Amino acid sequence: MAELTVEEKLKSLYELQLIDSQTDELEILKGELPMEVRDLEDEIVGLETRFRRLQENVEDLEGEISRYESNIAESNALIARYEKQADNVKNNREYEALTKELEMQRLDIQLSEKKIREAKVNMEAKQGTLTATEERLNAKKADLERKKVELQSIQEKTEKDEEKLRKKSDKARKKIEERLLKAYNKIRGSYRNGLAVVTVERDSCGGCFNQVPPQLQLEIGMRKKIIACEHCGRILVDQHILETEPVESES
Repeated sequence: MAELTVEEKLKSLYELQLIDSQTDELEILKGELPMEVRDLEDEIVGLETRFRRLQENVEDLEGEISRYESNIAESNALIARYEKQADNVKNNREYEALTKELEMQRLDIQLSEKKIREAKVNMEAKQGTLTATEERLNAKKADLERKKVELQSIQEKTEKDEEKLRKKSDKARKKIEERLLKAYNKIRGSYRNGLAVVTVERDSCGGCFNQVPPQLQLEIGMRKKIIACEHCGRILVDQHILETEPVESES
């Protein structure tokens, strides 16, 4: 296969740019929807994790309250037994021992009751957060569903055009040597508007709008070498690159 002339290379690069810019326009139609969908999906995963942890916390607190209530029941049973034994004590030593046991069980009951109150306050707060998290989670899921439907609708409208443009882009890329293609991809990836090859318009770069010197414009119009904008690095072509023969320099 014969090597392309510089002019042919420039034409191929500019044709590819036009194709890729059309693809970019279709992406703009989707707006921020794809990113919003991804962000919502990530946020929902985080909220679901938080919701599960809060549920586990509430269950742990319920178990804690249940244990303290069991402790109280055991202490009350012991108190009843010790009080019954106190009616049949034979000496002061036995009486003092039972009194100490009774005092300990009553203290245990007070401590358990305090722990139950604290756990209930904590559980109430967790349940409030749990309810708020569930409401937020449900709202995010509904929002995600709406955005997915909206995105799918746009995708269905643009799918055929996108497929055609992908094929055209692949075909155009095959005409371009790897070194130039890598440079094109690198420049294109450096700018949000995806412009790597631009025309000179009103004596300015079509990408960064900085002025292009007249002598450089003449060289660009001759299409004898690949020239990049000294300000933004984009490849510069003349406006008639796809229409006319190169402008010859005056002797």
